[in-house]
Amino acid sequence: MNRILAPLALLLSLTVLAGCQKEEEAAPAPAALVAPTDGDDMAWKEYLGKVVAQNQAGVTDRIFPYYLPANSDTLTESDQDGRTQYARQLENVTAVVLRTVLPGNMLAFGSPDSAKMADLITTAFADAEPTALKGSIVLFIGTQADSERVKPVVEAAGATYVFVESK
Repeated sequence: MNRILAPLALLLSLTVLAGCQKEEEAAPAPAALVAPTDGDDMAWKEYLGKVVAQNQAGVTDRIFPYYLPANSDTLTESDQDGRTQYARQLENVTAVVLRTVLPGNMLAFGSPDSAKMADLITTAFADAEPTALKGSIVLFIGTQADSERVKPVVEAAGATYVFVESK
């Protein structure tokens, strides 16, 4: 009797297991993001956060976002130290690059003023050691023309370069 029940039990358990397996659903493609056109800082920061989230493959440590508002090279009332936001951000990024960045980290750059952000990156990375960013990722969100200026200096510092065109 046991000889008859054993194959029947095996067949029944395989049928139950087959019924429990769910078909894997394909992951939906990420939504196409559209850059704000009005220069609103909060909207831009939200947009940049979403772009970073969609492009963080390979990041095993931290993400360091850098943002420049429109007209960042103009003094405002909040610039009480007499330096523009651009000047302060340039100093900050230059120090980070010269100090080197650990593998697995990402530096993410974006601004409504793509050309100004590209200027900042090319200046900050100008004196970087060839291995300063080895194993790290640099994400630039901007225009294609500015990407062509940014890519060589980022790769010269040893980083993996990722570009997302702001549309």
